[in-house]
Amino acid sequence: MHEVASIVERICAARASAILRVLEAEVAGPAMEAAVRGGFRVIEFTLTTPGALDRIAEFSRRADLLVGAGTVLDAVQAREAAAAGARFLVSPVMDPEIVALAAELGVAAVPGCSTPTELLLAHRAGAPLQKVFPEPAGGPEFVRAVLAPLPMLRLVPTNGIDASNAAAYLGAGAAAVGFTRALFAPEWLADRAFDQIERRAGELIAAAHAG
Repeated sequence: MHEVASIVERICAARASAILRVLEAEVAGPAMEAAVRGGFRVIEFTLTTPGALDRIAEFSRRADLLVGAGTVLDAVQAREAAAAGARFLVSPVMDPEIVALAAELGVAAVPGCSTPTELLLAHRAGAPLQKVFPEPAGGPEFVRAVLAPLPMLRLVPTNGIDASNAAAYLGAGAAAVGFTRALFAPEWLADRAFDQIERRAGELIAAAHAG
């Protein structure tokens, strides 16, 4: 449990994570390296990315990085990701089995939830962080409204977050935010425009720490 608390503390202190989903295996490493050069220290490879486990193993050897796995949908994936070095497991849904298994493995579960009921059930199941997914209709006000009666939650919005709203989500009480397309634009990935990703990473990190 101490290990999980330390993982959660690092995510909350970083305030922002880089979330990569790409279909070309050879792009994943250089793209994430660009995000790291731009300032990200909490990073996530979705398991839909070819070679994701290899990239998790590669980047998790670096003490300055906290590496997680995304789109974790079953126990086999959870075990494989943790064995590769993932310290947090992110899912698009709230699956109590994965939440319980993450605790057994000594890693943090971050299940996806879209309603206050799901968010509270995730918390009660033992998830130390709750991913807000998909983008809530109320934006930052959804986060503020949910946390008013449920202040024990640690919400992490990851869909639709960009430089224009990251600070607002965090100001509303989000524990951290995750950047996907705003950081890894499809056209930049297609063109191998890693310098653009690095530049945007710096902008997004600055936005997350604004205010």
